[in-house]
Amino acid sequence: MPPRAFKPSVTVAAVIERDGFFLMVEEETVDGVRLNQPAGHLEAGETLPAACAREVLEETAHRFSPQALLGAYLARFVSPASGEEITNLCFAFTGALGAAEPGRPLDAGILRTLWLSADEIRAHSPRHRSPLVQRCIDDYLAGRRWPLQLLHADPSALGALGAFSALSAAATPPPAAP
Repeated sequence: MPPRAFKPSVTVAAVIERDGFFLMVEEETVDGVRLNQPAGHLEAGETLPAACAREVLEETAHRFSPQALLGAYLARFVSPASGEEITNLCFAFTGALGAAEPGRPLDAGILRTLWLSADEIRAHSPRHRSPLVQRCIDDYLAGRRWPLQLLHADPSALGALGAFSALSAAATPPPAAP
């Protein structure tokens, strides 16, 4: 029997900064309460920017428009509680935070949103959801930004788009004319 194919989880994260503070979430996990950027898994039929916009909305009750790719990050770690090996391929974005949707409930497991400085985030590193939390903040502070045009979603991957298809179209500007 051939070896099982390696399939990391594809995730997205949003690094959102306002006046020197970053929007973070506290979430309940099998490893206890953890600190993370608004983040989650790519779902079938989504582009990466649309997945990020959806995750920010679900976890913070704010609209979000991805404007740049911070990077693509691969990390493997072991859950202290379950012993499960987890490998994530994470695409992190930065962009514009929109209006809050008053009364919108946060995703299950999200305890609250917080605005923290880079130093505060660094000081809480033992509580980070993954080793990528700090790396994404550091890359943001270093000025790393890549155009969204680097990302391409073939129509065959999009299938029947759901409610976030408009976000996807808005988050991916057309290529510049030659």
